[in-house]
Amino acid sequence: MKLDCKEYKMPDGIIMKLHQDIIIYMLLRLPVKFLLRFKCISKYCYTLTKSSTFINIHLNRATTSEDEYILFKRSFKEDVERYKGIFSFLSSNNGDDLSCIFPDLDVPNMTSLYSITQDKLIGPCHGLVAVMNVSSTILLNPATRKYRLLPSSPFGVPKGFYRNIENGGFGFDSVVNDYKVFRISEVYTEDRFGYPEEGERKVEVYELGIDVWRELDHVDQQLPKLFWMTSSMPYNGTYHWLITLSYEHKLILLCFDMSTEIFRYIKMPNTRYFSSGTRHSLVLLNDCLSFICHPFLGPEIDPTKDFIDIWMMKDYNVYESWINIYTIRVLPIHEFPLAIWKDSLLFFQGKTGYLMSYDLNTDEVKELNFNGCKRSMRAIVYKESLAPIPEGSESSTQVHNF
Repeated sequence: MKLDCKEYKMPDGIIMKLHQDIIIYMLLRLPVKFLLRFKCISKYCYTLTKSSTFINIHLNRATTSEDEYILFKRSFKEDVERYKGIFSFLSSNNGDDLSCIFPDLDVPNMTSLYSITQDKLIGPCHGLVAVMNVSSTILLNPATRKYRLLPSSPFGVPKGFYRNIENGGFGFDSVVNDYKVFRISEVYTEDRFGYPEEGERKVEVYELGIDVWRELDHVDQQLPKLFWMTSSMPYNGTYHWLITLSYEHKLILLCFDMSTEIFRYIKMPNTRYFSSGTRHSLVLLNDCLSFICHPFLGPEIDPTKDFIDIWMMKDYNVYESWINIYTIRVLPIHEFPLAIWKDSLLFFQGKTGYLMSYDLNTDEVKELNFNGCKRSMRAIVYKESLAPIPEGSESSTQVHNF
């Protein structure tokens, strides 16, 4: 960025000159909501805060876990078959006491109001978060309060064929400098008894920068079977799924490189087995890809013998760097953990529908005054970003304000 000076007239008439790098340094210390107001001061301020250079500097500024916010999505029942989705934007200045930084918001443009278990929050990527179900994807920036409903895939199936959407994801391709959304499906036919026959795996990719969906032509037909709510997350330019190969009873990390658009695998450590059933959930801890090995709750759980393990991969894609960083008591986790916040608070939804927290440092469990329908809570930890949501073409979907 070009270094120059700007003149500002002070109340006593003295002209103060500030180098642009000093201005930028001061601006980087401000919350995004103040930066959005700052751009209204002058044309120079508007141009500076809208420039890709400043946005990238802000994105890569030094931060700590204290700069983290959390986005919750939860649902409430409105009538017998209808649910209302709510976004809550929370912060904390005192331990695990949660406070709203914005008023709660109705989840916009979700096409299905009759299911609360099939939507997921994905991200963040440069501060952007995707809200996805099998039929629609919303991209939002929680800090700038912008969102866009992305266009649906245009690809259909021939007559007599059916499509099963297995999974989908969102990430950033650093090579072409663009965000991508993708979905994995199987196109199949049925036999004369109505049972599905083995089909063909398909992967469709949407590039936001060029506003185009396309089909990949090199899909590995031997990919493991995925399910919509398989634990998954983007990390290090790659999308990851934590799956167990049923024929080997082996835990693996399936990866989809957002740049090369090729699938690969990462070897996983051996984990404990629970007689009630074993679950594995991906989380981010200390900026490292990690996972939690936890049981299905049931009468088979023995608190004297059964424990939850948290594993961390300290060096990405290096098998020897996997370490069992925490072993903790079994928690009343209903379904799956939601997120780890500030590298110490594990959030999960309890059986009563209330949000619960477990402190990894003090071993303290709390039930918080925050609830929703059972199995409806989702959470994403994010840091504020000025990253814009790419605009669509004139004939495509557009970016809106909350």
